[in-house]
Amino acid sequence: MKKFFIGIDTETANSYLDEKGNVELKDSLCYDIGWAVIDKKGKCYEKRSFVVAEIFLDKKLMTSAYFAEKIPQYWEDIKSGKRQLKTLKNIRKVFKADCKKYTPDCIFAHNARFDYNALNNTLRFLSGSKYRYFYPYGIELWDTLKMAKDAIGKTKEYTDFCIRNGYLTKHKNPQNRFTAEILWRYINNDPDFIESHTGLEDVEIEKEIFVVCMKKKGIRKLLFEK
Repeated sequence: MKKFFIGIDTETANSYLDEKGNVELKDSLCYDIGWAVIDKKGKCYEKRSFVVAEIFLDKKLMTSAYFAEKIPQYWEDIKSGKRQLKTLKNIRKVFKADCKKYTPDCIFAHNARFDYNALNNTLRFLSGSKYRYFYPYGIELWDTLKMAKDAIGKTKEYTDFCIRNGYLTKHKNPQNRFTAEILWRYINNDPDFIESHTGLEDVEIEKEIFVVCMKKKGIRKLLFEK
């Protein structure tokens, strides 16, 4: 029986900035939600790209979006049909329907805690906490960031790649970095690649990371702590 997996990614705005003008991450609210249903080889069976109407149409709120400069492009994408502008309630209905149809082994994301919290924050904010959890109950949540550290990050090849290209943290003892963009550059040997930072397009990157990790023998399907 074929196994399916769902990769998801969000882009967010924030309910407020602190007194210093810094973004308060715990209050991230999704304006872009993209996901794809794939098999273990990375073949896509569904691709979804939604713009969350309640957040995106709030001009004041969208001033805190991480990539606010992309707003005109979102409007072009909506007009062309590349993305759909829908309420979160209807987006969640489609997501739950895809989960029911494909019964995925897991939902995966890169730095999965962020997307998990952002989706729940948005659902609670817009429903007045009537609904609290975006994902259906019982599906395992895997983090490709942790998986990549385990499957790729321990190799000499990846360490050499990071040193050669300057992809190291600024700690006293620098460590390899594991952003989705850097991992994609390594996997595809393309140091000039630039991540889109839009939901579905970033899922396309993250599914490649997921597939590479799943091919490694003994890979731990690392969940994150909620």
